[in-house]
Amino acid sequence: MDPTPGRTAGTAAQALTGRPVRFSASAWPWRATGYLLSGWIPALLWVTGVLVLLVVPAVGLLVLLAGIPLAAVERWRVRLVDPTGIRSPHARLVRPGLWGWLGTRFREPATWRELAYALVFSLGLAWLDAAVALLVPCVLFLVCFPAIVVGVPQYQPDPILGFAAAELPEAFAATAAGLLLLPVVGYLVTGYAVGRAALTRALLAPPDRRLDVELTELTRSRARIMDAMDAQRRRIERDLHDGAQQRLSGLLMTLGMARLHLDGVSTPVSALVDKAYEQAGAALSELRELVYGIHPQVLTDHGLAPAVTELAERSPVPVDVDIDLPRRPPESVEAAVWFIVGEALTNVARHSDARHARVGVRADRRRLVVEISDDGRGGADPTAGTGLVGLADRASVLGGRLTVTSPPGGPTVLRVELPCGS
Repeated sequence: MDPTPGRTAGTAAQALTGRPVRFSASAWPWRATGYLLSGWIPALLWVTGVLVLLVVPAVGLLVLLAGIPLAAVERWRVRLVDPTGIRSPHARLVRPGLWGWLGTRFREPATWRELAYALVFSLGLAWLDAAVALLVPCVLFLVCFPAIVVGVPQYQPDPILGFAAAELPEAFAATAAGLLLLPVVGYLVTGYAVGRAALTRALLAPPDRRLDVELTELTRSRARIMDAMDAQRRRIERDLHDGAQQRLSGLLMTLGMARLHLDGVSTPVSALVDKAYEQAGAALSELRELVYGIHPQVLTDHGLAPAVTELAERSPVPVDVDIDLPRRPPESVEAAVWFIVGEALTNVARHSDARHARVGVRADRRRLVVEISDDGRGGADPTAGTGLVGLADRASVLGGRLTVTSPPGGPTVLRVELPCGS
């Protein structure tokens, strides 16, 4: 039995769900037996050490820290059934030296959890573990019963349960029974060991609440960043709409009036004015497309339904729109849905060879569901570095999710679920 973590693939729990023959031929039943049988040794040493500390007044308070070494041994022993091990929950020392160590450990909740575990383990669990693990030696005794009868003639064991006599060839009945029971007992002992390891992990390495706090703060910061980006886009859209776009419109009107005054006059100046008028018109069209791509005014003024309908009308592929919104979603959700629908319809037009597409939007009190489907060639793969990854990221920022169903030959269905209130 090799307890080295790197030499046995997976864990005992994973091995239990594999093939029975492979499991029975593996080292996991023996590792589990060793894990359970070895527990009484640290338990006995811990009880002895605690009794010694209690009779020495000068170091009696160290009993409160006695759970720390036992917990360290338990985190090492659990590698017999779970090679990933258990990370120590203790924090780094704030101050070096003995007093710094004592001060840190006395203030940690992990210290008191380990003390409680040490008491429960040493006074009860270790001995229960050993009792369960003794099932394996009992079965091995059955397997080896004929060898005991022959090899130890001065020891003649009694018949086993009345069915295996202490003489050959009747003794081989015990061997047959042992071989039948060995896989069953191996499963039972390993299953119990997996449960004990899980209990040890839960008590000695509870979930780190600091990570939960950091994850929550990270999620909130992502949402704040997206809100700030949406607000910045709306500000840019307003500035372009009310500033540069208005000035270009004025320039276009001025050039148009100049063309009227020069109508019928064939001079180099009239040709330049005509060219400037065309360039100004093209620039105004490009600017309007840019403004629309940043954040359409129709979305701000009238909401999601008109904005999605306008996206469908601008698509070169015919699109049916089915929207049912009992109330207007939050601005961040509206912006995300508009962006996702726009990008999805662009992908349909560019890559799907579809003849028809459909956009459906539904909302209830808790979530908003968007489905974009097409009758194209399918085969869209979100993992192939396409724009679908960006759409999934946009949905995940708001706590939503995006799924894509696109078998070869189609159809392709993109489904987005976003939370939109309570």
